[in-house]
Amino acid sequence: MEPDPTAADQGGIRARMTVPVLAFGGILMAVMQTVVAPLLPDLPRLTGASAGSVSWMVTATLLTGAVLTPVLGRAGDMYGKRRVLLIALALMTVGSVLCAMTSDIRLLIAARGLQGAAAAVVPLSISILRDELPPARTGSAVALMSSTVGIGAALGLPLAAIIVQYANWHVMFWATSGLGALGLALAWWAVRESPVRSPGRFDTPGALGLAAGLVCLLLGVSQGGQWGWTSPGILGLFAGCVLIMALWWRQQLRAERPLVDLRLASRPGVALPHLAALLAGFAFYANSLVTAQLVQAPTATGYGLGLSIVGSGLCLLPSGIIMLLFSPVSARISAARGARVTLALGALVIALGYVLRIADSRALWAVILGAAVVSTGTTLCYSALPTLILRAVPGDQTASANGVNVLMRTIGQAVCSAAVAAVLVHHTMPLGGQPVPTLHGYLLAFVMAGTVALIACAVALAVPADPGRPGTRAGSSADGGGTLVGASAAGSGTSERTDGPAGTDGKAREGA
Repeated sequence: MEPDPTAADQGGIRARMTVPVLAFGGILMAVMQTVVAPLLPDLPRLTGASAGSVSWMVTATLLTGAVLTPVLGRAGDMYGKRRVLLIALALMTVGSVLCAMTSDIRLLIAARGLQGAAAAVVPLSISILRDELPPARTGSAVALMSSTVGIGAALGLPLAAIIVQYANWHVMFWATSGLGALGLALAWWAVRESPVRSPGRFDTPGALGLAAGLVCLLLGVSQGGQWGWTSPGILGLFAGCVLIMALWWRQQLRAERPLVDLRLASRPGVALPHLAALLAGFAFYANSLVTAQLVQAPTATGYGLGLSIVGSGLCLLPSGIIMLLFSPVSARISAARGARVTLALGALVIALGYVLRIADSRALWAVILGAAVVSTGTTLCYSALPTLILRAVPGDQTASANGVNVLMRTIGQAVCSAAVAAVLVHHTMPLGGQPVPTLHGYLLAFVMAGTVALIACAVALAVPADPGRPGTRAGSSADGGGTLVGASAAGSGTSERTDGPAGTDGKAREGA
């Protein structure tokens, strides 16, 4: 029977749309995480809740995102990455609809928790790209996917601020609900299910143990400033985290099919990129966290620009555009010099950006320039990290390994938020009867973030050299190219060399 040319054309269109659709999903995830920021000062009045209760709209998203990212990543490796991706996008959209329909703070917090599931979109998408695309396209596609985190954050803040300023705050959530539904429909249409699977039963005890440990850690970090770092509650959370994670580590080593393969994760080629992700997440987050506060500070402080929420959001917009433009550049650097060089260079550029911030944080142009340089470095780092992970793990563990890498970024951002808050609280001056941060406090935050970026640079240089580069073991795979598959973390000692995406015959999938 003759093949249907119409069906073939549709298949080709769907294949060409896979990368844009997945990138749109990543941008949506970042937008969902940031849109609530302009609302926080007014939510106590709008909902009748206390400021402490309102802060849980951020904390709930952070906690569920951190817990579900590695869990959904492992589920994607086992049951299908496309299937789990659609579930994550659906939970994100349902959470947005619930936020649009209620003013009850309890329902709002629960709905924001559902939106946290979207944090798994990026690692799942990166794994799909590895499975679906030919090697020549993988590097640039992964770089774009990684950059969507910054692009979405830069776009989401001014968009939300404009809607909040000129319309009812529920309109913002209706808008994100429509975008979420669009992203879900496009993913269902354009993304094909990957054939690469990891067989076995899902590690439910491991998932519960990791969830409990992360909740204790991130709850302690995020609430330490309010409850007091030496309060019994915070100390109890940290002690509980240490105990739970010790038991979880032991359970993972004994499990037949662990949630996180610790033997694989402890190898330098995987462990060091995870550490670099934590440090890069810390260094990156200080930029957006501090910039928004600094430019909104009253002019009476002597350094503040007195900008509105919309104005402060627009200050970060160039950073998002830069991340979009530099993602292919970072892919070319990785292809030419290796991903670890890209990671080290990115961390160095982040540190340079903070040097500019320290040199001048009073003029608007200097603030925008410094923030843009930090974003450039972040693009290089975030594009290199998944590439390093992809070349270091077997094809049936890419989603879970990238999920852990994104989790490390999240932990770094949470620690950065707590550290910056601690610095600013201890460096204040009275203004209108209220304490406000001093310029010295902001500069100390920049020094802290820049120092962490330099440490990330050193960690990047310690990552084992890219296989296939001059001076490395012959026959190894190169970044974004061939992969080593068939070797489990426990290690049978054998591997099968392929020249294409893991689980394929080395040729591009039809229509990819």
